[in-house]
Amino acid sequence: MDRQELEKLTRDYQLVQEQLQTLALQKEQFTLQKEEHKIALAELEKASGKVYISVGGVIVETPKSDAISKIKERQDSIEMRLTIINKQYDEFVKKEKSMREEITSALKTEKSQ
Repeated sequence: MDRQELEKLTRDYQLVQEQLQTLALQKEQFTLQKEEHKIALAELEKASGKVYISVGGVIVETPKSDAISKIKERQDSIEMRLTIINKQYDEFVKKEKSMREEITSALKTEKSQ
């Protein structure tokens, strides 16, 4: 592998690392949202009396069943996004490992010459 190819591979490796960091942040955000919705659902199911939801900055009364339904829909959406992000993250982890090994091998070969 010549110097130019190694430099390109190194730049690509850095991009993969940045993408991994971005995906890790997204995983964390969606995991936190998932936990928040789980807590909200548990509280809502215990609630008695009137139930209110926030719609575009306005708080409106809604039937408890509608509020539960909306939270469950959001949970499903978050779960689906988390599944996609986890798959992408796993793919990038494999790609990062492969690229790291390729760079390490190229550097060892270069040093021994």
